[in-house]
Amino acid sequence: MPFQSRVDRTIDDWQLLTKLPIEPDPCHREDSVRPVVVLSAFAALVAAQLVNVPGASAAVADPAATVDTLIGSANSGETFPGADTPFGMVQWSPENTRGDQTRTPQPGGYDYNVTKIRGFSLTHMSGTGCAGGSGDVPFLPYPGNVTSSPSSDSTDATYASTFSHANEAGTAGYYRVGLDSGVNVELSATTRTGAARLTYPTGRTASLLVRTSNSEVGSSAAQTTVDTANRAISGSVTSGNFCGYINTEDRRSYYTLYFYAAFDQPFTSTGTWQDGTLSAGGTSSSGGTTYGTAGWPAAGKGSGAYVTFGGQSVGVRVGISYVSAANAKANLDAENPAGTSFDTVRQRAHDAWNTELGRVAITGGTAAQQSTFYTALYHSLLHPNVFSDVNGQYKGMDQQTHTVSGAQHAQYANFSGWDVYRDQVQLVTLLRPDVGADIAQSLLNQAAQNGGVWDRWTHNQGGTHVMTGDPGHAAVASIYAFGGTTFDAQSALTSMVHAATTVTAADLSRTGWNVMVVGERPSLDKYLQLGYVPSDGNAWGGAGETLEDVAADFGIAQLAARLGDTATATQFTSRAQNWKNVFNPATGYIQQRNSAGAWQSFDPASSDGFAEGSAAQYTWMVPFNVNGLFAKMGGSATAASRLDSFFHNTDGSWALSKAGGTHSDLANEPSIGTPWLYDFAGQPYKTQQTVRQVVNTLWSNAPGGIPGQDDLGAMSAWYVFAAMGIYPLTPGRGELLLASPLFSQVAIHRSTGPTITLNGTGSGPYIQSATLNGATYTRPWLPESLLSAGGTLNLTLGATANTSWGSAAADAPPSFDSPPAATNLALNHPATADSSCNANEVPAKAVNGSVSGGTSDKWCSTGTSKWWRVDLGSSQQVRTITIRHAAAGGESASWNTRDFDLQSSPDGTTWTTIAQVRGNTTAVTTTAVTTTARYLRLNVIAAEQSGTGGAARIYEFEAYS
Repeated sequence: MPFQSRVDRTIDDWQLLTKLPIEPDPCHREDSVRPVVVLSAFAALVAAQLVNVPGASAAVADPAATVDTLIGSANSGETFPGADTPFGMVQWSPENTRGDQTRTPQPGGYDYNVTKIRGFSLTHMSGTGCAGGSGDVPFLPYPGNVTSSPSSDSTDATYASTFSHANEAGTAGYYRVGLDSGVNVELSATTRTGAARLTYPTGRTASLLVRTSNSEVGSSAAQTTVDTANRAISGSVTSGNFCGYINTEDRRSYYTLYFYAAFDQPFTSTGTWQDGTLSAGGTSSSGGTTYGTAGWPAAGKGSGAYVTFGGQSVGVRVGISYVSAANAKANLDAENPAGTSFDTVRQRAHDAWNTELGRVAITGGTAAQQSTFYTALYHSLLHPNVFSDVNGQYKGMDQQTHTVSGAQHAQYANFSGWDVYRDQVQLVTLLRPDVGADIAQSLLNQAAQNGGVWDRWTHNQGGTHVMTGDPGHAAVASIYAFGGTTFDAQSALTSMVHAATTVTAADLSRTGWNVMVVGERPSLDKYLQLGYVPSDGNAWGGAGETLEDVAADFGIAQLAARLGDTATATQFTSRAQNWKNVFNPATGYIQQRNSAGAWQSFDPASSDGFAEGSAAQYTWMVPFNVNGLFAKMGGSATAASRLDSFFHNTDGSWALSKAGGTHSDLANEPSIGTPWLYDFAGQPYKTQQTVRQVVNTLWSNAPGGIPGQDDLGAMSAWYVFAAMGIYPLTPGRGELLLASPLFSQVAIHRSTGPTITLNGTGSGPYIQSATLNGATYTRPWLPESLLSAGGTLNLTLGATANTSWGSAAADAPPSFDSPPAATNLALNHPATADSSCNANEVPAKAVNGSVSGGTSDKWCSTGTSKWWRVDLGSSQQVRTITIRHAAAGGESASWNTRDFDLQSSPDGTTWTTIAQVRGNTTAVTTTAVTTTARYLRLNVIAAEQSGTGGAARIYEFEAYS
């Protein structure tokens, strides 16, 4: 059936029914068997669509209770189900086994389809793809006497236990499993500690193994000490080796984890082991597993300790630190001191999750949709992880001990850059600007400790170089754009510019090729010379690397613009257009070319030149200049037609994942921005349709409900945004593209105060009409000002596409090309204002093209009503307005304009507000607008940061088409 015929069909299309998964319902009480709920596909589809019914229900009151941590733990999601807190240092979770002590069935330690457990480790990462994500210090409760070395149990035949999912439950901050051995295990956590309650079967010896050396992919050293007098076990493991089995570059140790475990029962006996030797009565042991000969731990190697207890119920409290044994105990004493009950820790973890999850209040939807949504939000807030101790100390990438200072509250680690720069850091910062800022400062700290190198994938205090591009630069700019500004942004900019312009020996090296090329910008010399990374360079795919580099360049440009560095902003905005150098007009695709400029042999379905994607999938990956990309393709109509073919098979059926290299793969990062591109093509109804299709068919509340590796929350963040009906325009900017909300109301409560509310009235995914803050709204995107001011978007939704809403070219989201033969439309044009502070601070000073005349080179007003306006001389199209505030001219940042409105007028009499900026702190603001006007006006609402009055100070007002 032709695609256009499909567009206008209602969502209850019977052809979609076969795509709905029929799986057990993972929503269950922790003490009951998981029920099998078999719904008809038709009923499930109707329930999935009829969610935006006005007044259907109240907001979810206890979002933490809707989280099912088993979602994503089957098939490709690679999540872990254990206990943790938001961004916590501890993730206490099971390690499954298929009968090989040197392997875990999935990265993260757990596979829903494998029902045997060999221990419960203190640290994990979610959905990493590569094995080697921590899995440090497994604890195993064992009902019996330890009679042989656990390291000799190479097939996990003795010191492991099977279990049934009927006896398993995981929710936010709590995990429980009843092992077939008879032991019941309950786990919870604080930020830096874990808590366990172990219940052993009556009549069996209650033993506990601490397998200190057995991190997920081994260790180079380990040490364990049993302190009988204080009922404690402590020690450390030295590990790393992330993806080390892929390439020798990462086959090394780069962190040491220390732990201190305290028990509420005395030990009745002790023992230790090293390799194959068991020492009954021993109290200390040492020895790592090594990384073998191929990056996997050697079977039979390792060390640990065991103890036995006289009672059947044992409580465990354990603190960890990456700095020292003393800090591990101090963390425990501070967060989980002696006398703290397991139930208290569990309740506090639940409350901590409710605080963070509750920042997005949803109303409406089915129970399954609510569970899917809040579990995705939960997964989005697991990483990066707090890495500093309660005393502020942390181990740096220089392997020295540092202490957080200034505005930074905590150091964070585990940054999956290539994945999370697209949406996860934006979601974190949307909800918690303070955490976002700390993450940005953490990345800067790591770079400073790493010889100026911004490693693209950091694990604890180690750089692993995994994946491609230079994602830290885009991530930091995004954090700043979303309001996470309380970090040393100027130092970050200086460091990033240096890294992007200074060729290092590592950039010239092919070491680590291809997954973990060591250079921050592989073949940077060629990129600077040619304007692209060639196929015969050092990168993991030159064409894809070029797209990643231009995203980083655009991030640098945006941060520079916000900090008032116009020259750098112009330089890197121009550099960001280097994507055009790998767009082959003859084929219409991003494509490999060599150093001589010759295009290489080409197949759009091939991954040659790209990491984890094809040319067809990567070609769309120019989010900051979609209009420019569409122009290269032949215009918006042609681009929209290509998108139709990208998302559909030739028979009109959906092709959303695993449909071949010429189609989308919404289970992996290179494709996840593409459904939103119809917003640029004048066909936003197709974005609404496609996003809803992905949400309803690729995601579910089942163990297999995440379609691809979660990549430290990157994929889950996509789902959260999609279900809310918004998505970041591009890394480095704060505008939000629109689809439509899955729920009747989504209220985003930012920790800094503003609330963004999206209301959807009616059923179906298609926007019929909209208002923003009470005014009619026709744009398929939301302005950056919404982040600082908050606001309410009301959407009327329907089951049939409204093809006209948001279709006007003037309503399209902004794109950022080379700085326009950039004419400042306001430069030297007549300006007036309500008043001037004194005779040399007149309105004309704000359009004289200069801030170099000292602190008097400005317009200033202390009037009761502070306004300034410029006459452009004739009707002009304006797309961005840049204002340089007090600090741009060398004055105090406390005098930067906090709140203001931008207005336009055709005649100087009738004014329309085109943007509202609230809560600004920066020296330079660049606001995307869409207007045609002769006059532009600035209305100052709060002139200074105090908000109590003062003078308005504007050094330059610039308008661009």
